Amino acid sequence: MKPFLKQQEASILTKVRDFLAQENIDSYLVGGYVRDTLLCRPTRDIDIAVAATAPEVARKVATALNARYVPLDEVNEIARVVLTEDDPTPGTRWCLDFSTIRAGIEENLSHRDFTINAISINLRELDRVSTAHFIDPLEGKKDLEKGLIRAVSETAFQEDPARLLRAVRLAAEYGFTIDERTEALIQSDGQLLRQVAGERVREELCRLLSVQNAAPFLYYLDHLGLLTAIIPELTPTKGVEQPFEHFWDVFQHSIETVAALERLLESRGSEQEDATLSLVPGIPGLPEHFEEEVSSGVTRAVLGKLAALLHDIAKPQSKSVEPNGRTRFLGHTKEGAVMAGNILQRLRFSTKETKMVQNMIQSHLRLWQMGSDGKPTHRAIYRFFRDTGDVGTDVIILTLADFLAARGPDLEMEEWKQHCHMMQYIWSEHEKEDARVVPIKLIDGHDLITVFGLEPGPRIGQLLEAVREAQGIGEITTREEALALAQRQLDRERAE
Repeated sequence: MKPFLKQQEASILTKVRDFLAQENIDSYLVGGYVRDTLLCRPTRDIDIAVAATAPEVARKVATALNARYVPLDEVNEIARVVLTEDDPTPGTRWCLDFSTIRAGIEENLSHRDFTINAISINLRELDRVSTAHFIDPLEGKKDLEKGLIRAVSETAFQEDPARLLRAVRLAAEYGFTIDERTEALIQSDGQLLRQVAGERVREELCRLLSVQNAAPFLYYLDHLGLLTAIIPELTPTKGVEQPFEHFWDVFQHSIETVAALERLLESRGSEQEDATLSLVPGIPGLPEHFEEEVSSGVTRAVLGKLAALLHDIAKPQSKSVEPNGRTRFLGHTKEGAVMAGNILQRLRFSTKETKMVQNMIQSHLRLWQMGSDGKPTHRAIYRFFRDTGDVGTDVIILTLADFLAARGPDLEMEEWKQHCHMMQYIWSEHEKEDARVVPIKLIDGHDLITVFGLEPGPRIGQLLEAVREAQGIGEITTREEALALAQRQLDRERAE
């Protein structure tokens, strides 16, 4: 295990070391930075423990480095310095988190979360990091070599219940195993997770969902009792049987939909692409679309997985069985969107993120319904993309994932082929509609006011949308036709 230290971070740390040495402050590299350096994994998050009051030290470091000071935890004396370097990569952002050592570095390490994060190096030894003396009282280096996540103490999760989620997230990110004793501690302390602030749960959950193969770890979270501690609304979905075309109950289907979504996103176009994936519609720029960051650390892929996990959350309460034995879940998409909104607000997701997930959930059956009697009309396609806004593509992929997860091992290729062809047709027609409408605008609000003597207001927008819809589906192509359409709309309203 040969640690590395790249030139850019060495330069930053040298400045910090020299400044702290001038101030006669003992300081240590600790936590995730040391772990990732030993694993030769790049990171821009640097943890430094100082034998002084960390927020005061951080303020001085921020001033000395012309960086930004951010208080993190005044009670536990933790603060951050955010540094932006323009050389060699413009705009590179580094986060230096300072914590306070109260009773020696080994005592500090004994209160950390896991042994792999309880390894330290005296910052004075920075120049010889490859041969530096590692302060490793809990044998974290050995656990790193074994790929083992082990709690530092019996009270590790009681001291900070957010560590419960972090254990699984680290296992997912690093491909490590949680040792048996730590698993037992997680299961016994799992309900403490309900005490953790929504923002911290959100961060750990999003990092977990950022992993390419996150679905198995959702099952693992459930095995440990953590998934329903985060989202208790999932508990009623367990054991809820579905119509014959479904292979799994609602709970398993929800996680399998996440797995199917990951399969569609990660395997499309790869050398290992199988016959099932070869039928998926070709949507240009799909990987880049799902890699887009909606907010810091939260991509469309993460929100898509959340929508997949929660898309049937309202099925238990909307379930009914008709006299002929048919099981139905009337209204579960609309009610599910409301429930998902409450869940995401509780977990402190942004308004934009919440609305995107809600829109995906409320629309996830719409494409199936549009094609139930053959090919959907141009008008139906136009209205679908109008209503789904910037998540139209996301809904197409969620719909495909939902279909795969419904059938599971019983998937019939001919049925799947027809379904994929329908999605391809919908996408292709949508592209044609866009080409017809953008950038040509046949009329605008000023035209309506001038020609028809209308007053500014909502009616102007409604008429313009009717024109845009007709233009998108190819019914009109000229300004004269657009004005004639507006005239017919107004005449119809007056007649009523």
